[in-house]
Amino acid sequence: MARRPLPRILSNGTAQIAKSRELARTAADSATDVLHPLITVTRGLRRLAAAGRRKWAATPKDRRGPLLFLVASVVLIVALVPYGPLLAVITLMAAAAWAGRERTPPPATGPDEAQTARLQSLYEALVPYFSAADDPAPLYAHGGDWEKAFTSYDFDDDGRISRLHVHYPAYFTDGEPDSRARIEQLLHVKSGRGREYHFDWDEEGNELTVTVLAPLPTDIAAQRFVTAPGETVLGFTDPADVQRTLPLTHGEEQRDVPPVVWRTGARSTEPHLLITGEPGAGTTTLLRSIALQSLRYGDVVVVDGGGTGEYACLTGREGVLAVECSTGGALASLEWAAHETERRLIAANRARQAGHPAPDDIRNPLWILLDRPSALGHLAAADGREDPQSLLQVPLRHGRAANVTVVVAEHFENLDSLSDAVRQHTRARVVLGTASAAQLEAVLGAPPHTTPTRDVPPGRGYARLGAGPVLRLQVPATPDPYDDATSEAQRLAVLALLPERTTPADAEQVPSEVAGVAVAEG
Repeated sequence: MARRPLPRILSNGTAQIAKSRELARTAADSATDVLHPLITVTRGLRRLAAAGRRKWAATPKDRRGPLLFLVASVVLIVALVPYGPLLAVITLMAAAAWAGRERTPPPATGPDEAQTARLQSLYEALVPYFSAADDPAPLYAHGGDWEKAFTSYDFDDDGRISRLHVHYPAYFTDGEPDSRARIEQLLHVKSGRGREYHFDWDEEGNELTVTVLAPLPTDIAAQRFVTAPGETVLGFTDPADVQRTLPLTHGEEQRDVPPVVWRTGARSTEPHLLITGEPGAGTTTLLRSIALQSLRYGDVVVVDGGGTGEYACLTGREGVLAVECSTGGALASLEWAAHETERRLIAANRARQAGHPAPDDIRNPLWILLDRPSALGHLAAADGREDPQSLLQVPLRHGRAANVTVVVAEHFENLDSLSDAVRQHTRARVVLGTASAAQLEAVLGAPPHTTPTRDVPPGRGYARLGAGPVLRLQVPATPDPYDDATSEAQRLAVLALLPERTTPADAEQVPSEVAGVAVAEG
């Protein structure tokens, strides 16, 4: 049976409805323009009548009689005067039109007195840095015009500068880091402390754009991020710095947040990561977040040099090969990881020579997570054993080809104890917590283009992947679910990400040396 065509009311009904709505909207706008004088007069008559009622209600009762007599006399005189009623109607309409006018004040087109004083003060502070004695037409001079130097500006609700576009002379040495640092420090102090500022230098156009950055969200809990294999979310940053967003769940709400994604694997240019910061800055939290994400696609070996039990929730889970806190267990696990890296390299090389794809047992990523290896190094030296970091040379040098990733977390005061192999091969860097500009540049290799805040929340810092830009970073909240100080919502969020147990609960408490030997044999 042939199909019958749909009626026209169903086939093109949507287009007709949209066209009808557009015509109705156009007609309403035209009618409003035409009837605007009548609407104004009507609104004015209503306001005049309301004012008359208020005046009558405010008049005492003993004075209402004389008031009525006076009004009646005025009406009689107007009626007897030639053209009196016509003049009265014209006067009433004019008064109604005046009373019914729009009384919204026009928006301010320029800064007020306080904002002008702030801009002039900032201009005067920049004069010693942006002026020269032999300049015939100085752009910056004491008592000069700040409008020529500040081409655009914005203020927040508190009257402080939120965005400023500065034009400076061409002879300013904007290519020298020290000169730029002095200007950034001055603008930070004069524009208001306690906020983060982003400085965008345009050396070609001799322009500097100062922007106040919004605080990064600190309420993002651990969850299953929408990422591909080989991608790890280190945290979240500003929307203007990345070209990607991730859909996140916050309670019953959903929102898109720009992430800092670290890519690992055979094609990664930064296959290993170094995390540093002050105690309590969130390095362990980030390491735990990386472990939960890596367990989706690979196996994990955790070495806790601090021995605080922060990774007890991973013990006995599927994909977790070992969680070691002692020196012997750490040495056994890292030695096995080095042999496993060599085995993977040999298997991949043989498969490549035979013209076959890589075996399945080497495609599974292997993650080696070390928290505070310097503490284990001191214990190993006291026992006369080798430093566990010496066993990382093979995974660090050949980890990219063998699909092995190493993540090291260490505090600032112990960075000098890291081996040369760790420093050379961890090109992805993260700095958390309070840090000076010199510390940030020493670890990241480049200074950030933002100023630090006065109060740094846990998990807040900077990240730089290889030779990329320095990005602000906020680590997702991934606390220890077994900690009594953890809230119930965050505890359930972390427990939901943990894999199933493969070891009975009563079999978890085994000597670390035995566990390490078992891992080495496996």
